[in-house]
Amino acid sequence: MNILILGGGGREHALAWATLQNPKCDKLIVAPGNAGIAQIAECATLPIEDGGTVAEFALENAIDLVIVGPEAPLAAGVADRLREAGVLVFGPSAAAARLEASKSFTKEICAAVNAPTAGYGHFTDAEAAKSYVRAQGAPIVVKADGLAAGKGVIIARTIAEAEAAIDDMFGGAFGGAGAEVVIEEFMTGEEASFFVLVDGETCLPCGTAQDHKRVGEGDTGPNTGGMGAYSPAPVLSEAIAQKALDEIVRPTMAEMARRGMPYHGVLYAGLMIENGQPRLVEYNVRFGDPECQVLMLRLGGQALDLIHACADGRLAEAQVNWADDHAMTVVMAAQGYPGDYGKGSAIRGLDGLPEDSFQMMFHAGTAERDGAVVAAGGRVLNATARGQSLAEARARAYALVDAVDWPQGFCRRDIGWRAL
Repeated sequence: MNILILGGGGREHALAWATLQNPKCDKLIVAPGNAGIAQIAECATLPIEDGGTVAEFALENAIDLVIVGPEAPLAAGVADRLREAGVLVFGPSAAAARLEASKSFTKEICAAVNAPTAGYGHFTDAEAAKSYVRAQGAPIVVKADGLAAGKGVIIARTIAEAEAAIDDMFGGAFGGAGAEVVIEEFMTGEEASFFVLVDGETCLPCGTAQDHKRVGEGDTGPNTGGMGAYSPAPVLSEAIAQKALDEIVRPTMAEMARRGMPYHGVLYAGLMIENGQPRLVEYNVRFGDPECQVLMLRLGGQALDLIHACADGRLAEAQVNWADDHAMTVVMAAQGYPGDYGKGSAIRGLDGLPEDSFQMMFHAGTAERDGAVVAAGGRVLNATARGQSLAEARARAYALVDAVDWPQGFCRRDIGWRAL
């Protein structure tokens, strides 16, 4: 098969690595890719949110399957254009991608099927939103309705913090994503990520993970795109995962189909779990980043078989074969992230790292300059490892971190602390 992966972050490096473990992959192109991906696959410059151009490229290059990594191309309808062109694609339509692109839409779907989730209000006016906050009290959660690269969520501990967040969102701090705001009840419990492959009819669970959103150790400081993750998530037992599938995921998928927008691709349900009851925090319409990195290292080459079966409508005959193992990824970020950070600093020591089915340094925000790998984003590297225990995976992941010479970078040293 000739395969095209859209995206250029750590998630896409992990998808590319797993794809190449499968002998069915004859040729792999990644657009735009990054310095790490360029070492294992061909990289192409392509406007990945322009569906027409992507479809044309796929046809010209005899692509058999397109795997869409990030959410923005899905929300822009790239999967629709590919399907119209007769190209097999892994990812939902723009209509179905509203499950991530509009938090108010997701709340509406949850209400229609009685899926357990937080109480909420949806606002297009700052004063109305503030009145709601004052009536509800704090702590409370303020969310930009649209896509904000994982950063449009503020957990406000006081009413003043909530009002400031509302002003920021309506004031343009998150661009168009904050033109509408969803305000939610603050849910207590432990958060985990549940991944399910869906082909319009069949729902096949394909892994659990927990990530660390806060920038600081002990889960302190501002939210980020994710500072590390591990899989499986101990809090998401088989019984709780089944409950989430029966009470949240399957009813959502049935309602989407009923509305004429059947879901195809991976559905990522962020769950809050308390006293054995899962409640939906949010849906994402793609693999999480950095959760994808730990899932792909555990799945290996079978990931391509599962993705292909999902895109082809054959999930009913597919199954996931898990080893009894654990994986962890530690994000190495540029100093200053998630605020202002510098780009262009050289990263040394990458050449000598062990890379096999037990440990991989996935590149997220990197570029090549004059033969050297340099930082080109906020989250830059993902030190990822497997082990028979989470402690063993953790030791291997931090050994990768410690082998890198990059004074301008930092990481959290407590990834996995809840489980360990």
